[in-house]
Amino acid sequence: MRRIARRPARAMAGAVLTAAAVGGLAAPAYAAAGGSLEVNPYSVQPGGQVTVNTKGCGKKASAAGDASAVGAGPFTLAPSAHEGEAVGRFRVPESAQPGTYEIVAQCAEGDQEVRGDLVVTLMAAQEQVEPRGSVKTGVGGSELDRDPVKTAAGVAALAVAAAGGTWLLHRRARGDGI
Repeated sequence: MRRIARRPARAMAGAVLTAAAVGGLAAPAYAAAGGSLEVNPYSVQPGGQVTVNTKGCGKKASAAGDASAVGAGPFTLAPSAHEGEAVGRFRVPESAQPGTYEIVAQCAEGDQEVRGDLVVTLMAAQEQVEPRGSVKTGVGGSELDRDPVKTAAGVAALAVAAAGGTWLLHRRARGDGI
């Protein structure tokens, strides 16, 4: 019985290893060559500017970029201040639809191609707004008055009430009565 239970486990392990090996062989050529295209920002709104860079194009560090997938068309990646790094920019068209787009660059040296993803979103960053006004509870207003004289008078009234209450509780505890 024990021997039968092991066979399916071994067969399953063999199938997993075979699938992993086949998957490794089917990896994209650009990934195997050791280069990728970094897209910054990764997520952008239509009309936003995108900077791409790569270290995968060798010492000359230049490439022809293509952002046609998002509608921006060709752009150039030129050598940057960092040795072996190519940098380029393009603007996402206002007409771009939300989604994930593949940006591609063909290195000037050899037939190396690098790729990266860009996400286009429609959500804008919202500003924090401080609430103002009153709450409609049906029991009167709750609008805050910022007059310093009224505020000081309110604080003084609370202090007198607290002192009076403390004095009365103290007398009661001593047995003097009210």
